[in-house]
Amino acid sequence: MQVKIKGTTKICGLFGYPVEHSFSPAMQNAAFSSLLLDFVYVPFTVAPGDLAQAVRAVRALNLVGVNVTVPHKEKVLPFLDELTPEAQLTGAVNTIVHIEGRLVGHNTDGAGFLRALREEAGFSPAGKNVLVLGAGGAARAVAVALAGAGAQEISIANRTAQRAQELARELNERTPAKARAIFWSARHLGEVLGNVQLIVQTTPVGMTPGREQCPSFPFHCLGREHLVCDLIYNPPMTKFLERAREAGAAVSSGLGMLLHQGALAFELWTGKNAPLEVMRRALLEQLQER
Repeated sequence: MQVKIKGTTKICGLFGYPVEHSFSPAMQNAAFSSLLLDFVYVPFTVAPGDLAQAVRAVRALNLVGVNVTVPHKEKVLPFLDELTPEAQLTGAVNTIVHIEGRLVGHNTDGAGFLRALREEAGFSPAGKNVLVLGAGGAARAVAVALAGAGAQEISIANRTAQRAQELARELNERTPAKARAIFWSARHLGEVLGNVQLIVQTTPVGMTPGREQCPSFPFHCLGREHLVCDLIYNPPMTKFLERAREAGAAVSSGLGMLLHQGALAFELWTGKNAPLEVMRRALLEQLQER
């Protein structure tokens, strides 16, 4: 794919540290090319101390917008003019849209996860009980989205119990869902699984290059009544998902969330429907290359 840069080309990008591993440039540029849009997507390595300057540059260089990834998703908030309700509730931004000098912060992670649940796994969280493993930024986005989509009860397990308790408290205070923190132990997780339909693994354990690693979990308590999701997309089939599938559960990788959160960002920047299959093929090609 050859991207032609002209004086009229509109620029989108990615702020992160590091950004070399990101699949987003290939996905977004393939989407722009397929619709013959005069856009280009560029990854920018932004060190933590340079974040404020980088955000100001969005205005100065008249960028259409940028994605924001680790470690900037939470720290970028004070530099923006406006936050959507989802971004406010999540406390993190992954997409910035530049509108006539104003920078609006969005969070498409949660909505992307919900789209992936619906489109990739045929699952609706309304009225369901959920177990979230982890309590970091990804867990927060997913939990907030699930609560907004009608999940009945959300149990949160984290190695640091205090973070799980804090997230559960915020969900109880700010969403209609019932949330609680539980200990991350085989016994406590096993007790919860009897009344849970969806399990979401949000930690980085098992991500390339540590793909042989697997979070401790009572896999023997899983069965056909469970859908198990792992937000990791490289590899697309983690050890966690392999063991869940062996136990009889349905499984879903993080590739769907990556696809759909990127599609939502594309739509915010361009005002056009994202070419999902083009973007999916670009992601799969990236996985094969790496």
